[in-house]
Amino acid sequence: MSRAEHSSDDRARFERDVIPQLGQLYPAALRMTRNPTDAEDLVQETSVKAYAAFQQFTPGTNLRAWLLRILTNLNVDRGRRLQRRPDETPLEEHDYYLANRVAETGGEQVLDQDRVVERLSQDSIVTALSSLPDDFRDVVVLVDIGDFSYADAAQILDVPIGTVMSRLHRGRRLLKAKLAEEAVA
Repeated sequence: MSRAEHSSDDRARFERDVIPQLGQLYPAALRMTRNPTDAEDLVQETSVKAYAAFQQFTPGTNLRAWLLRILTNLNVDRGRRLQRRPDETPLEEHDYYLANRVAETGGEQVLDQDRVVERLSQDSIVTALSSLPDDFRDVVVLVDIGDFSYADAAQILDVPIGTVMSRLHRGRRLLKAKLAEEAVA
């Protein structure tokens, strides 16, 4: 159903129920993007997508979880788009990066931890997260990004709480292994 086809009741219900939730999505978006402007854009995209799909939402279910699912999926899509886009770093900055880095450290050897952090970008994390099997990714996103309790995640996914705990453990382990590979590469 297009935006023009939403009834006035749907619009009023959306404004009453969803708009107040958008402020709560911003911290999750900021954790995902690590950039205030990108986080605002992600929340805006989420609100547009949620409005377009609002008739698919079942009243009485967890609205916050539904919105976080949309937010997370949009962020994964954003990461994929960014990954396909060529590097936009101006050549001048790139040419002097090493010299600037040496100047910042006073010529001292850069710490191994700094090298690992430099190698891991937001794109690497999004790519690693999106490469997880769906069952593990869903639990990691809900619990670690969405800050849902194990019980809430179990209810959202319609699985036993023990399954959530198991999938979370395995999902974190897989994510850690993928990020370690990226950091060492």
